[in-house]
Amino acid sequence: MWGSLFLLPAVLIFLLFLWVPIAKGIGYSFYQVDFVNGNTFIGLQNYKEVLGNPDFYTAIKNTLYYMGLALVVGFWVPIAMAIGVSELKWFQGPARIIGYLPSIIPAIVLYGMWQWFYDPIGPINSFLNFVGLPSFDFYSKEHAMFSLVILETWQNFGSATLIYIAGLSAIPKDTYEAAELDGAGVWGRIRYVTLPGIKNLILLLLVLQLISTSQAFQSQLLMFGGGPDNGTLTYLLLTTREAFTFFNFGKASAMGVLMFVFLVAFSLLTMKLRKGGDEA
Repeated sequence: MWGSLFLLPAVLIFLLFLWVPIAKGIGYSFYQVDFVNGNTFIGLQNYKEVLGNPDFYTAIKNTLYYMGLALVVGFWVPIAMAIGVSELKWFQGPARIIGYLPSIIPAIVLYGMWQWFYDPIGPINSFLNFVGLPSFDFYSKEHAMFSLVILETWQNFGSATLIYIAGLSAIPKDTYEAAELDGAGVWGRIRYVTLPGIKNLILLLLVLQLISTSQAFQSQLLMFGGGPDNGTLTYLLLTTREAFTFFNFGKASAMGVLMFVFLVAFSLLTMKLRKGGDEA
């Protein structure tokens, strides 16, 4: 009883700020929301309008492209960084601090800095011209998502690196010693000891990255505003537009419900596959 009483405030806060908004969002998806004159029940009309909007499919395509690009370009960076730091004989502490520094830069400074980096006459293009290479158009429709992935990878790899380093520190030292006695070099230790030792952590962070990138909108909004030509219009950015630009809170709620269903299904599938892999 005492344990339940101590847990009760946390459970109430959890219900109030998480599950109540989820329930209200599901309810609003069936209404034409008007906070002045009152809501009107319209059934599945919001879902029909969402599914009939061409921008809906453009946003899904862009979001999937962004998720895949972030996976290919950025997912391996914190793993490589953590392994590299763990293999250092000296300066591990300073290396961790340096790697984590981008994560503490305020967003307004971060995006202003990268807009300067990507400018046609910014430092990156100036360096390319200096070495005799043509300028790179970071703001074109074809390259905009790639530019955002580079930005996000640079900003976020430090926190993931620390998590991987913590996972590496849990691997028994005698396992490395046994591998070295068997003649394993650096690459052998990484292949047969390090990577298998953090396999479950890699899978967990893979799922978390896929979920977070599926909900990306901040950098797309602040760097490109969803452009050029809807080239960086993601699903959540379209949802926020419907809600806070066009004030279609019912349609935005319907889009949120569709995303919620997808993420729940994806999480359940991932848990099932992971459980099956552990049993195997």
